[in-house]
Amino acid sequence: MTKEFLCNFIRQNDIAVLSTSSKENKPQAALIGIAVSNDLEIVFDTVKTSRKYFNLLQNPLVAMVIGWDNETTVQYEGIATELSGKDEDRFKEIYFETYPDGRERSVSWPDIVHFKITPTWIRYSNFNVPAIIEEMTAPF
Repeated sequence: MTKEFLCNFIRQNDIAVLSTSSKENKPQAALIGIAVSNDLEIVFDTVKTSRKYFNLLQNPLVAMVIGWDNETTVQYEGIATELSGKDEDRFKEIYFETYPDGRERSVSWPDIVHFKITPTWIRYSNFNVPAIIEEMTAPF
């Protein structure tokens, strides 16, 4: 399994379930739109009034499930950081390539922010015959 293979799979599945934890250690999951960099970093947007935003400020460790059609998924764990500084525009452009309407949303929605998730562990699972289950751990 290569980074290119995983990038292609994720790009074909541009939504994911994101799991975060509250400061009380209560789980929360949300369906989000995602984009992926060539280095397997996931980019998404949210608003500052969402539960996930507050959860990410308290605990940036996240888990995701990407894809579920045809018994094929990527499980993805990583560290989420709110975009700012010199890399912000570059990662937003990655997101806007997948979600062109995100450009308009980024200026018209109040309190919208973008996050980048840096992967720490990824498992690709394809349960078709022959089954393929492969894991990768950072660094990628």
